[in-house]
Amino acid sequence: MINNKKYFVFFALMLTALVGKGQTGNEKQTSDWLINSKPYVASVKKSENGKDIILSNGLLKRVFRLQPNVACISYQNLSSNQQLLRDVKPEATLVIDGKNFNIGGLYGQKEHAYLLPEWIDSFTANENDFQFKSYSVSEIQPFINWKQAFWAGNIKKSNGKVLTLNFQSNTLKGIDVAVHYELYDGIPLIVKWLSISNSSNHSIVINKTINEILGLVEEESAVLGTPEQMQKQHGIYIETNYAFNNSMRYDLSDQTTHWKTDPAYTSQVNYSYQTPSILEVYPEKVTEVELQPNGVFNSVRTHELLLDSYDRERRGLAIRKMYATVAPWTTENPIFMHLLSRNDEQVKNAVEQCVSTGYEALILSFGSHCNMEDTTAANIRKWKQLAQLAHQKGIKIGSYSLFSSRQISDEDDVIDPVSGKPDAAAMFGHAPCMGSKWGLAYISKLKYFMENTGFDIFENDGPYPGDVCASTSHPGHSGLGDSQWKQIELQKGLYHWCSEHGIYVNAPDWYLLDGTNKIALGYREVNFSLPREQQKILNRQNIFDATWEEMPSMVWGFVPLTRYQGGGEEAVLEPLGNHSKDYEQLMMQYYGAGVQACYRGPRLYDTDKTKQLVVKTIGWYKKYRDILNSDIIHLRRADGRDWDGFIHVNPHLKQKGLVMLFNPTKQKITRKIKLPLYYTGLSTTAAVKEKDNIIRKYNLNRDYEIELAVTIEPENYTWLVVE
Repeated sequence: MINNKKYFVFFALMLTALVGKGQTGNEKQTSDWLINSKPYVASVKKSENGKDIILSNGLLKRVFRLQPNVACISYQNLSSNQQLLRDVKPEATLVIDGKNFNIGGLYGQKEHAYLLPEWIDSFTANENDFQFKSYSVSEIQPFINWKQAFWAGNIKKSNGKVLTLNFQSNTLKGIDVAVHYELYDGIPLIVKWLSISNSSNHSIVINKTINEILGLVEEESAVLGTPEQMQKQHGIYIETNYAFNNSMRYDLSDQTTHWKTDPAYTSQVNYSYQTPSILEVYPEKVTEVELQPNGVFNSVRTHELLLDSYDRERRGLAIRKMYATVAPWTTENPIFMHLLSRNDEQVKNAVEQCVSTGYEALILSFGSHCNMEDTTAANIRKWKQLAQLAHQKGIKIGSYSLFSSRQISDEDDVIDPVSGKPDAAAMFGHAPCMGSKWGLAYISKLKYFMENTGFDIFENDGPYPGDVCASTSHPGHSGLGDSQWKQIELQKGLYHWCSEHGIYVNAPDWYLLDGTNKIALGYREVNFSLPREQQKILNRQNIFDATWEEMPSMVWGFVPLTRYQGGGEEAVLEPLGNHSKDYEQLMMQYYGAGVQACYRGPRLYDTDKTKQLVVKTIGWYKKYRDILNSDIIHLRRADGRDWDGFIHVNPHLKQKGLVMLFNPTKQKITRKIKLPLYYTGLSTTAAVKEKDNIIRKYNLNRDYEIELAVTIEPENYTWLVVE
């Protein structure tokens, strides 16, 4: 016979262990920073013994020993209690004029698998390293002085503390290094970068800048295995503002994260010492940047986000929260049309259609008759008048411009360092160098055009993708060693300028941390020549896949109203009145995801019935705009065989959730669907309304879920609101 008392005690202990630290489920949810971040405020303070300085916001803690030189001695995730650090490393490493210099650092650690606090007092400094001189603490300031021009999900200034550590060299006189740490309120995030100031009377050449070095605890141990094969430390997510190549995903665009082995770590399990346990951050192809007297060089900005779970959804939510915090411009999300125009009258007509349907902006698409590089007085005057007309009616306007994947001239295109020929190694076959005379003029022309016409949107296709250039005659860079750095700085400078002038930027590459608002969600363009039935399913797959790490406002999709890269009548929506069901579903898929699509064509409607369909859809989107732009929790990916869908969640709104469900089959279906409501902030009951029907109440189970039956018509959709 079971002893009921013993069984009850065992069950209670198991429940406590599962929930963590003796918290009940509700207490755990209340203290979860992804639901309520207010308690977690950044601070910088000295330790009681005065030896250390501590950065903490209740979610992470990073500790630095100050003497005899500065070194990070602890890096802890306070949510999971994970200690990330196993080894002391310098704060940074520089190669200047061909010589290596460590910035800070302590020596004497003999066991490198872990670090004990009692060892640290015996560690020594190296006089050849840059020596710590002072530190300061200040409030976080915006990286870009973003001027908001459209509806945005986050318009609040991010708060936190900045710790700046100042270093000087005993041998390299006149060169000062400042290492900056930004610690944000409400998120386990540090942003690190360094500044090199040249106050000497001569120039120096910066050959390499490693702005972060961490001796991290290994993710896995294996007797055999290469660094490429072995898992990297999962508890820290690294992202810098030095990512490009058009892949539409950060981890594939990243140019700076390097996982290295540690030969000093002789107690590791791997027999060949191949465990990837050192993280270094630096741009590999930047090898020769000249810094003039009185000049300042700023490194890449390394975003270090600590993760407390292996759950894919929670990881994605944390990354999306990071973007909203450090790059709030990515939460702007205007409703725009992609106009395919041949003349000014079509622009005027499109403006009227935008006004009458609730659209907010108009972008002159590729193939249209707007040329932003034409800065003649006549062209500027024409587009200024059209912009004024649009503004008078409450519509913002902008245009498309292509930089890369076009050939300019042998003199202005990127020069291959191997063959010495133009375009031989260009990523897209052909590409101008942004540091060439043409490239510098291109930037100037774009700024002049936007400033003098009053354009509000810039769609920059083929932004600088990372091509190096061996030319020594281009005025914007000196040679191969600084060509990538100088070109990307020019590209970023344009985007910073746009953001600070209230100009919204679409760009299909990873410049999101430097002022661009939106990137393509990732799709194959020729798929838009496929039949509409296939497009609908493929589009939902694209949305589902992109929004694991990107907010809905960060991405755009595509809807070909007219023929695009092939395809026949079955692929396009024109005449719109003949395909109203497909038009409605495509709009609801995208707007229901909070994702703006490029509705590319000459008009938004062709009949009054079609007009009312667009008006109704846009009205629905605006009614639920806040929740539709909130985070997505993934329910089931589209496969064409059964239902698919997702749920938006936001614990801070009246509508805590909005569910979109689709039935791609040719039969009516009824399904019991579990809705995960943990991130809605609801803990006991949920009120659910399907469309505008009666509200039903459900009790949440111990996993913060409810189960409900939903019926969806053939090849159709439904939506539910959760309060």
